[in-house]
Amino acid sequence: MTGDKAELSSARGADFNQMTKTRFILINTSHAGNVGAVARAMKTMGFDDLVLVAPRWDNVLRREETIQRASGALDVLEQCRIVATLDEALDGITHLCATAMTPRDFGPPTCTPREYFAQLLNSELSPHVPCALHMGFLFGSERFGMRNEDVYRCHVCLSIPTNPQFGSLNISAALQVIAYEWRLALGGFAGEGATSGSVPVPIPANAQQVAGMLDHLEQALLALGFLDAAAPKKLMPRLNQLFNRAAVTQEEIHILRGIAKAILQRTT
Repeated sequence: MTGDKAELSSARGADFNQMTKTRFILINTSHAGNVGAVARAMKTMGFDDLVLVAPRWDNVLRREETIQRASGALDVLEQCRIVATLDEALDGITHLCATAMTPRDFGPPTCTPREYFAQLLNSELSPHVPCALHMGFLFGSERFGMRNEDVYRCHVCLSIPTNPQFGSLNISAALQVIAYEWRLALGGFAGEGATSGSVPVPIPANAQQVAGMLDHLEQALLALGFLDAAAPKKLMPRLNQLFNRAAVTQEEIHILRGIAKAILQRTT
């Protein structure tokens, strides 16, 4: 790998998530509830840039059905912009993806989201793509889908693999899949396990800690009379293997040593 390519690949690594902006664009949305459901789907994947192009309802962001379906994603609705034309919605976008089931003649290539995102973020396969992307995902009307003219403006047409006999997806369901695949491609969420209220990442016990715990446990088993010092057989090696298979954590080691300590206190 050349120096330039190495730098490009490095830039697309740990920092790519922070360098990429993402916008979801809905064209001529006809059902207010779908706007709320879309806002909720976006928020679960950590996205908040939503633009509506000429929706059916001018007051769609304030309609009761929209607010109910958003279910906790009101901040996404508050930031949402309504514009009259697609050109306005595409302001600042550097890479545009259509979401349509049917490939168009003379249109962009059709790929599954996971396949395309892997290629897009691979500096070897797509050296022309800048490190800092401003991605746009375009969704057509529930009633009419996407116009050919809009699809032709896109770099790719994303097609979600579905049941060949029934491939119709609600717009919010389709957006949820695309948003999940894109977040996954970007590396998920930074600092997972470190946020308030989350489950801490367990720290595995090392060999020395396991050995110390086994010595402590052996003393307790001897005190109980469960282990015969004259004929220990293979009890301790078997327990060693058991704890190795269990991949015990440091916290679990503390618990087991606490049990051994309590046994010794009651038997001596």
